[in-house]
Parts: sequence; structure tokens; C-alpha cells
Amino acid sequence: MDKVSYFEREYKYIKDSKKREDIKYLVSNLPDYFFEIPASSTGKYHPSYALGDHGLVRHTKVAVRIGAELLSNPGINNFKANEKDIIIMALILHDGFKCGKIKEKYTRFDHPLLSASFVRENKDKLSLSSNEVELLARVIESHMGIWNKDFNDNEVTPVPKDKYERFVHMCDYLASRKVINIIFDGNDIEN
Repeated sequence: MDKVSYFEREYKYIKDSKKREDIKYLVSNLPDYFFEIPASSTGKYHPSYALGDHGLVRHTKVAVRIGAELLSNPGINNFKANEKDIIIMALILHDGFKCGKIKEKYTRFDHPLLSASFVRENKDKLSLSSNEVELLARVIESHMGIWNKDFNDNEVTPVPKDKYERFVHMCDYLASRKVINIIFDGNDIEN
């Protein structure tokens, strides 16, 4: 399986060539199941394009595309180029360990923490500064937004607290809305 090839279009949104190489390295080390499973194990929380084989990849592509569209509009954001790259990287990685480090039957509620931990564990293999690593990990950790408590009402993941965290959460949230219909050709978004 050529994991890196799944996101060729999405890498182009990252302007810094070193960060493009960093994200390719990280994607190449995601669990194989990430590239095969639906975005929702029950079909309850995601639109039809995100269901079935490769559904999580399609959900991820939509989150990235929404992010890229919003980031290209200076009337909506005031992020610096470097910050935009980190946001796109986060959107690619946010659900990277959705079913755990080794595939489990259902979504792991702490999957944002697992994905953030993965970034931190690989920091020495990346060109990112320590501040960039922390920003990347932090926005991944909080991508679930207000849905951050487990079935026992224990807070598992942080809620978004700043503009970076809120932006990543918003893109993920919009990509999971059934009211937004995205048309795919295979696993690529039609333009």
C-alpha cells in the first residue's frame, strides 16, 4: 500500500516544502486501517461519502479542502503562511488513529490524544520547531470540540480554546455534516 499517494492533492496546500516532506513521513507511518475504514463505524455521524471503504480518507480530504478554501480567504482568517501549513497538516492527521494504534472494532474516544502523541513521538524526525510540533499536536487534541467527554461524563480531550484549535474543529465538524454533499470521483473530490 502506497499510503503517501492518497493525499497528493492535499499536500499541495502546504507551501513549505519541508513541511510537505514532514507530512508525507507522518502519513507513511499511519496505521494501514486508516486508509481502508469508513469515517463512522455505525454510519450515524458522517455523510454518505464518508461511509464504506476508504470513507475515513474521504472525510479527511473534505476536512482539508474546507480548511484550504477558508484559509485562502483573507476576509475569514488572519493566519500566517506557516500557521496555515500546520493547520492543513493537522487536518490530514486528526483522525489518524481513530481506531487505536492497532485497529480496534470501534472508534477510540481518545483518538485525538493518540494522534497528537504520534506527532510528538516523531518530533525528532521532522523539520518542525518545538513550537510547531506543539501547535500541531494541540490542534489535533482538541479537534472533537465540545464532544470531549466519554460515556461516564469524564473529560477526555480538551475543548478548543484559541483560534487555531477552533478552526481545525470547525473544518472537521463541517466535514462530518450530512447536509454538506461532496461529490467524489473514486477517492478524489471532483472540482
